[in-house]
Amino acid sequence: MAPQPPIPKPQNKFNFIYGHRKPSQNRPTVRGGLFSNRQSLSLTKTQTPKPQPFDLHNWDPHFLHQSSTTPHTFNNNSSLFRLSPIARFIADSFRKNQNRWGPPVVSELNKLRRVTPNLVAEVLKLQSDPTLASKFFHWASKQKGFHHNFASYNALAYCLNRSNRFRSADQLPELMHSQGKPPTEKQFEILIRMHSDANRPLRLFYVYQKMKKFEVKPRVFLYNRIIDGLMKNGQVDLALSVYEDFRNDGLVEESVTFMILIKGLCKAGRIDEMLKILIRMREDLCKPDVFAYTAMVKVLVSEGNLDGCLRVWEEMRRDKVEPDAMAYTTLVTALCKDGRVERGYELFKEMKEKGCLIDRAIYGSLVEAFVADGKVGFACGLLKDMVDSGYRADLGIYNSIIKGLCGVKRVDKAYKLFQVTVQEDLEPDFVTVNPMLVSYAEMRSMDEFCKLLNQMQKLGFCVIDDLSKFFAFVIGKEERTMMAVEVFEDLKKRGYCSVSIYNILMGALHKKGELKKAMSLFDEMKESAFEPDSSTYSIAIACFVEMGDIKEACVCYNKIMEMSSVPNVAAYCALAKGLCNIGDIDAAMMLVRDCLANVTSGPMEFKYSLSVLHACKSGDAKVVEVLNEMMQQGCPPNEVIYCAIISGMCKHGMMEEARKVFLNLRDRKLLTEANMIVYDEMLIDHMKKKTADLVVSGLKFFGLESKLKAKGCTLLSS
Repeated sequence: MAPQPPIPKPQNKFNFIYGHRKPSQNRPTVRGGLFSNRQSLSLTKTQTPKPQPFDLHNWDPHFLHQSSTTPHTFNNNSSLFRLSPIARFIADSFRKNQNRWGPPVVSELNKLRRVTPNLVAEVLKLQSDPTLASKFFHWASKQKGFHHNFASYNALAYCLNRSNRFRSADQLPELMHSQGKPPTEKQFEILIRMHSDANRPLRLFYVYQKMKKFEVKPRVFLYNRIIDGLMKNGQVDLALSVYEDFRNDGLVEESVTFMILIKGLCKAGRIDEMLKILIRMREDLCKPDVFAYTAMVKVLVSEGNLDGCLRVWEEMRRDKVEPDAMAYTTLVTALCKDGRVERGYELFKEMKEKGCLIDRAIYGSLVEAFVADGKVGFACGLLKDMVDSGYRADLGIYNSIIKGLCGVKRVDKAYKLFQVTVQEDLEPDFVTVNPMLVSYAEMRSMDEFCKLLNQMQKLGFCVIDDLSKFFAFVIGKEERTMMAVEVFEDLKKRGYCSVSIYNILMGALHKKGELKKAMSLFDEMKESAFEPDSSTYSIAIACFVEMGDIKEACVCYNKIMEMSSVPNVAAYCALAKGLCNIGDIDAAMMLVRDCLANVTSGPMEFKYSLSVLHACKSGDAKVVEVLNEMMQQGCPPNEVIYCAIISGMCKHGMMEEARKVFLNLRDRKLLTEANMIVYDEMLIDHMKKKTADLVVSGLKFFGLESKLKAKGCTLLSS
């Protein structure tokens, strides 16, 4: 057999044409290049230049590539590859001129023989700069014999809406009318859909009114869209007015129309009007099905309107519509949360009789409601029924029943349920054990209390943190404060102690007025191995101020500063008032500034005290104006404000102006006669102190202090 000749390798045939194309209406002349790239392609491989070493002396930081800083005006650069060649040419023209309209862009566009309306729409679909899009749109309309079509108008509307220029987009119908292209329902539908999706109900209604002005009648589906957009945003009256126009136009409601109206009226709580629409739906169309009624129940429950929900439930029974499991679950859960557990339990029994699938959430809601109502026996019965039905109770149900059993002093039964949660690996938490801890504390059964703590520790609980939560819960009722202190005294002996527990108990004792006991805990803490923190010292400051020991309060404040920490706002307020009461006005004002500089939201009287200090240089009238504004904000003047008046007026040497302010406050019954005398004496003393400080400063400035000391003057201390 003769040998076969070798098969020749296929040669790549390039079909791209470089140079002039044959012009046509839709394919104007564009000089060479691959599609819209007007640079000719070189088939020869270009050698890449070798990188030159970097020379710092020749580097110019201002000579950067222009295109790197050019803003992108198209939504996605990859979408440029989906454009037609001429559309890409237009996009390149925009990009080359930094996306700014001007003569260079116009000259580039004039190279095209003609830009068609569809081409305008194609460019605008991906454009995100509204100014450039509008200029291009109007330039295209100036072409000889050119008329925009609906596609180009719609593309401009979408472009303006993307840039949040929806008001400009709303003027598009007028633009179309002026250019001899009356708008149709489709253009209004686009605007309505934009406003509805962006939750702009008033703009939506504005477009609807404009639609009537142009005598364009919406179809049923567009009416539904308008009514839904208004109802969804709470504009019920406007939606009902649109519905009246719907009926006047002779249109027939669909089931969607009725459901939009019914759900909107349910959400607004207008049950009587909703029932009228429901009757009209029965007469004109059909009876609502179970899904429609379930939707009504859900809306009413979400708005907390259970009375209206029960009325809808009665209407559903009148229509002989059998509720499904979803409807039962929604209503029973809502009734239990509202405290109507008896009505919810009736519906639960009705579900069992009908053989409906009962969700575990229903059991949980009923158990929690029965426990809250004090009917723990019913809750335990539901738990047994639940287990018998094949369900596995979750931790929330066990927590509710444990809390109920502890409330009726059956902590032994509660402990057994706690053991069940451990056996079933439900991972009990602090909410599970807290009721038992409280019960043991009330019964003073500290052995059982500590036994439970040991078991908690074995289960991985952070016992110290949970004890802090326990004490915080116990002192929630003021009458249990002393019981908490007694429990803590016993726990200290067993090694259960922390700084946070000390702080909680000190705060509770201070609130109760037991200052000595709070200070005894503070002293005990300082002598122990626990270091007080800023919260401890803050509580101590408030206690020392109420006891009249301002010096010790200042010591605690300095301790906090040494720790590079900040007192709480209550400590700042207490210490500032204490300093004002002893006449140390300068220290009080310094504390006010320190507080406002360190805390996120300082007290209102501190903020206004700085305003008063600033207003003092303008006289008494300006200070009274600031005080009036402060009282309008619900902040009556107190010691800090009065001391701010004294400090500001003394700084500017206006004692009489300060007295006028105090007289004004006395005449308005904001300051008693006795307090006015006290503050007048403080004003005189502070003025003397400031005058003495000025004299001493003058002597030091002129170098006379040493001469006076040499002559035996003892008035000036070193």
